[in-house]
Amino acid sequence: MRAVLEQLESRRAEARLGGGQKRIDAQHAKGKLTARERLDVLLDEGSFEEYDMYVTHRATEFGMAGQKVPGDGVVTGWGTINGRLVYVFSQDFTVLGGSLSETHAQKICKIMDMAVRNGAPVIGLNDSGGARIQEGVASLAGYAEVFRRNAEVSGVIPQISVIMGPCAGGAVYSPAMTDFIFMVRDSSYMFVTGPDVVKTVTNEIVTAEELGGARTHTQKSSVADAAFDNDVETLEEVRRLFDFLPLNNREKPPVRPFHDDPNRIEMRLDTLVPDSAAKPYDMMELVRAIADEGDFLEIAQAFAQNIMTGFLRIEGQTVGVVANQPMVLAGCLDIDSSRKAARFVRFCDAFSIPLLTLVDVPGFLPGTAQEYGGVIKHGAKLLFAYSQATVPMVTLITRKAYGGAYDVMASKHIGADVNYAWPTAEIAVMGAKGATEILYRSELGDKDRIAERTRDYEARFTNPFVAAERGFIDEVIMPHSSRKRIARAFAALRGKSVETRWKKHDTIPL
Repeated sequence: MRAVLEQLESRRAEARLGGGQKRIDAQHAKGKLTARERLDVLLDEGSFEEYDMYVTHRATEFGMAGQKVPGDGVVTGWGTINGRLVYVFSQDFTVLGGSLSETHAQKICKIMDMAVRNGAPVIGLNDSGGARIQEGVASLAGYAEVFRRNAEVSGVIPQISVIMGPCAGGAVYSPAMTDFIFMVRDSSYMFVTGPDVVKTVTNEIVTAEELGGARTHTQKSSVADAAFDNDVETLEEVRRLFDFLPLNNREKPPVRPFHDDPNRIEMRLDTLVPDSAAKPYDMMELVRAIADEGDFLEIAQAFAQNIMTGFLRIEGQTVGVVANQPMVLAGCLDIDSSRKAARFVRFCDAFSIPLLTLVDVPGFLPGTAQEYGGVIKHGAKLLFAYSQATVPMVTLITRKAYGGAYDVMASKHIGADVNYAWPTAEIAVMGAKGATEILYRSELGDKDRIAERTRDYEARFTNPFVAAERGFIDEVIMPHSSRKRIARAFAALRGKSVETRWKKHDTIPL
């Protein structure tokens, strides 16, 4: 018996060593943790249960018969984050560069299947050189099996991808289909074709970092939602995000203890909006004033900064936030901000996370670049997402709500449940100057007359009461009472139920 136990322990030790101490040292020299060390940081201490530790590949060509390592380059299993179940896979770069083989893919598919059966999220830690060339089409088939599962479980369980090294070629499409992507600065990158191929085909000379590094994907492409300085910080932020999310689409998000009075009054909000309509202010101040303990987890912070998306808690309950940011492009909607917000709204709706929308929007960004880029169709994505959402929705207009952008930003007309406005709100087809120049074009030569007409228009429309008279605004509230009124609104909406028409699926304007 003792010999058998010693054999078991020996095989475990061999599997835990992965590609060997030399390669582990090389991983550490790059400032990166190993696959198992990453899971130690991500999961609660002692909670990890590993599956398929002894699996090896079946390839024999190109000398592969002599290169078998237990685990085959990926560590899979389940554990807990703050006591809540999660399934995980962590690719091991020390084993054949973390390349994906047929059996490597089967291990990932196995825990994805278990996750959806048991109603728990999947977190994938990606650190792979891509498909294992020696296996050819078998490796590609493995990728496709993973891709199909990503699509099938989308909206059923949350999926989080963490890019912690290379992720190239076909490997990028699995993270792209998940709900959130986090990257590590200076040590992770994603691209379909690498710098060498790009140079050969297009004659562009570009580094891996410029082509697909964390800065590129968080600021330019919007592929990634956030980037952090090292493995540990990144994994800690994944734990933080996980705490806001439900385990699956049939469960409510977790309710956390809170020590912040829901009736808290914030007098500073009474002076947040400047006297001049042309002056910006920081919408983040309002977001933090509403949140329990001022805690707000922003998603995609570096991309399309004219709109903010993220999670906060009110009375301990998760709420998704979409907020125009007047500090950037005056809070205008454009192609990028519409796509960013639409994706976030659809995620929240899929997982029964209530939505809070904070509005200060002067309209859609004008210009040929926007029109040629398809701002109509991209703007329609956000309109479609809000119109289709059935979760509790509360909207607060702080200042401008002009034109079609007023409709799009969770107006009463497209399904918001409770719509509030501050006394500083301006709800109109357009700004007073532009409206006057259209309405009184024949008087444009008389500056005094036009100035008078502009003042008349402002008196009529640069306030929330015309909309309130028609019931489009439920109440004009004092800014300092915003947290209290919003908390009470969401409390009243907890039993919301909406029946939708049967359909196979929608045809969102992609």
